Amino acid sequence: MVVEPTASGRTTAEEVADPPSRELPRYWPLLLVAAAVLPGTGLFLLGQGVSKAALQAWQTVCLAVVVQATPFLLLGTALSGAINAFVPERVFTRLLPKRPALAVPVAGLAGVVLPGCECASVPVANSLIGRGVTPAAAFAFLLSAPAINPVVLTATAIAFPGTPLMVLARLLASLVTAAVMGWLWLWLGREEWLRPAVRHTGHRTGQSRWTEFRRAFQHDFLQAGGFLVVGAMAAATFNVAVPRSVLDTFSGSPWLSVLFLAALAIILAVCSEADAFVASSLTGFSPTARLAFMVVGPMVDLKLIALQTGTFGRAFAVRFSTATTVVAILCSALVGGVLL
Repeated sequence: MVVEPTASGRTTAEEVADPPSRELPRYWPLLLVAAAVLPGTGLFLLGQGVSKAALQAWQTVCLAVVVQATPFLLLGTALSGAINAFVPERVFTRLLPKRPALAVPVAGLAGVVLPGCECASVPVANSLIGRGVTPAAAFAFLLSAPAINPVVLTATAIAFPGTPLMVLARLLASLVTAAVMGWLWLWLGREEWLRPAVRHTGHRTGQSRWTEFRRAFQHDFLQAGGFLVVGAMAAATFNVAVPRSVLDTFSGSPWLSVLFLAALAIILAVCSEADAFVASSLTGFSPTARLAFMVVGPMVDLKLIALQTGTFGRAFAVRFSTATTVVAILCSALVGGVLL
């Protein structure tokens, strides 16, 4: 086979093996200044229309959420990058039972000891499927890893001091949801709903592991950090700007409050290492409703739906996200009703 050179003078194979590096935009200093100045200007102008006390309360809640959550976000993304770069992918396949029905709960439990953010769980699940792991087990790991890993559980314990049952409730509700979704796929899932995509996870031969770790950490932290700030701002807004009568409409009803915070988790798309601090700030809602926020968020949100659509196809993403939302809400209500 003859490989034709491209316009750059290099062969197509060479360009695929060594993709061109992305350069910074020509006016990147101006973009950096705008990113630093515009949000502050917007907040200043917004503050002219609200009372000083309300603005100070908003700033306090927002800053408290970000400061509390950032160390756990750093730790979680660092561990996720280390696993991606240094842990061989064959480790996952060797630890899972051959029988799919048994592989599902084992894959779900693996999330307890293998930390990773929800953004990384989608390509990891795709990689596992490509290496022969049953899709049901891969999807159980996809749901459990960002929801019940040690960093997330520790962050939850600190966000809810003196409430160990909240940590236990999050662990049980998330684990049951992951297992149920895996078994549902074994029962109802169809191969034609999947559109496997070839995506690399783990160490690439010939590349520096430390470089891969740095790039994965940088990507995950910057992306998750942006969602954390947005989530903190939204949580502060709900605490300060939304009239109490509106919140009472939802918080006064057990089911409405659970559904409301579940929908809020999907929209905000806060990183799982930080969502406990956002949930703890929503003091007007019941513990069960805040549990639903922490169970649904790491499993179903707008960025995850987009990632699943790009990796497995729209037919899968629509069905899987819808079913996961329903199962997660039911599990949260059941576990929260018993423990909280």
